[in-house]
Amino acid sequence: MFALFHIFKFGLGLLLIPFGLLFIVFWIWMLVHAVTNNALGDGEKIAWVLIILFLHFLGALIYFFVGRPKASAAGGVL
Repeated sequence: MFALFHIFKFGLGLLLIPFGLLFIVFWIWMLVHAVTNNALGDGEKIAWVLIILFLHFLGALIYFFVGRPKASAAGGVL
């Protein structure tokens, strides 16, 4: 029983590693996009960067749905 728990824990860890890497890549992508988004003013860029930095994945997710569409509508960076 104890060995089964360790195998499950190890397998779960291996499963979480790719998701963790995807979250980090998504976070960096949204951070770079916020900085290079020409549809945003300087104050908005600073605000979005701070939101993404302090709220991590949640901030990146908020930016993805709220800030990023502004760039698409203005013909900016995708």
